[in-house]
Amino acid sequence: MLSLGFSLPPPSDNKLIITNNNQYNYRTNLANVCSNNNVNAVGDQLVTLPEGLKHVAVIMDGHRRWAKNKGLTVKQGHRAGGEKIQVLTRLCSQWGVKVLTIFAFSTENWVRLEEEVDFLMKLFLELIGSQEILDEWTRDGRRVSFIGDKSIFSKSLQEALAVMEERTKFNSGLHVIIAINYSGRQDILQATKSIAIKVKNGDLTVKDIDQSLFEQELDTHCTEFSEPDLLIRTSGEKRVSNFMLWQLAYTELYFANKLFPDMEEADFIEALTSFKSRQRRYGGKKI
Repeated sequence: MLSLGFSLPPPSDNKLIITNNNQYNYRTNLANVCSNNNVNAVGDQLVTLPEGLKHVAVIMDGHRRWAKNKGLTVKQGHRAGGEKIQVLTRLCSQWGVKVLTIFAFSTENWVRLEEEVDFLMKLFLELIGSQEILDEWTRDGRRVSFIGDKSIFSKSLQEALAVMEERTKFNSGLHVIIAINYSGRQDILQATKSIAIKVKNGDLTVKDIDQSLFEQELDTHCTEFSEPDLLIRTSGEKRVSNFMLWQLAYTELYFANKLFPDMEEADFIEALTSFKSRQRRYGGKKI
């Protein structure tokens, strides 16, 4: 899951092409995507956004394996994954998805090789602090929020995160939430501690504590749609890896066998449209 969770500038040999019809394609096997919010064209078939799909979450997995298979460096694997996040971000924007949450860096990822972690921290700073990227996201109306414990990062990275959030906070388009140094268990723990302190100080009583109040203390309180409708995980792994443990209670799960950098636009569309076949009962019977 180690990869930057937002768009990266396309490399010179894989340029992003924007037409007057707001369609785009890569010099790869990606299909064109229409500009309508709820309709996408795949070949001659129109694909519509599944009803009720407001929040999509993604666990990116397989960057290092992909790089090894290609004879490339781990750094190149992470950059390749970032390119594919750009594809998914644009799809979600054009389909009218409200929230896209990306697991970019977990608290457990600190045990990785120091060289890899240092590279990722530098990459985060390079891109989050990029005026070009900030202008692009502001222009496209996307809002960006970062969840997780940011206190451990360098002062310069913390400042860049704060600037990105501040500059995009009033945007009304796709809300991209980037989980960085995030842990689902830690999220629940910090929410519990916060409520306990408020009870101790007399600001709350035990009777005041309910699900709604608890959710307001979680990192995901930054969005109206805090619970993902669909979770996509790549590389054939079938686990949630300490990601949004409270919020995923009724989330539909989609596991793709491809490594994340191998995911093409058609693969993302297949994942998103899989939501159509799900019957969400929330513990009740189908009506």
